[in-house]
Amino acid sequence: MDIAKYQDPASIQRVLRGQRVAIVGLSSNHLRASHFVGYYLKRHGYEIVPVNPREEEILGAKSYPSLSDVPGAIDTVDVFRAPDAVPDIAREAVAIGARALWLQFGVISEEGVAIAEDGGLDIVMDRCIKIEHARYLGRMHVLGFNTSNISSLRHPAD
Repeated sequence: MDIAKYQDPASIQRVLRGQRVAIVGLSSNHLRASHFVGYYLKRHGYEIVPVNPREEEILGAKSYPSLSDVPGAIDTVDVFRAPDAVPDIAREAVAIGARALWLQFGVISEEGVAIAEDGGLDIVMDRCIKIEHARYLGRMHVLGFNTSNISSLRHPAD
């Protein structure tokens, strides 16, 4: 499988336009990558829909046990699960009419991608949605957030 096919900048930017993101495997643990990504996306105007059967609420939003339990349309299904869980998640994403399937770093599933492609979903694989959002919107910072400071300019008081 050619992973680079699923890392195309135009596809990534198209997927980033969707504003309702279901994060499968979102954790309430502040030290987990999924929590940091969800927090970041929420701060940047995305509606976050947690999908985690072990949680009731994450980041102030009701958590659902599965994608099929989520009311309303989902633009992007962002996956923080092991690759062997992806085919079932892809089937659910197709069944609910999601527009895109985003597989985080290290989440690589040939079968899941085939299911999503057959269902007409846009696919991004082995990329972090937070990093790509920051890259394409010009908000990348070494600490992972926008400080609003332009370091090459002198402070007016200097």
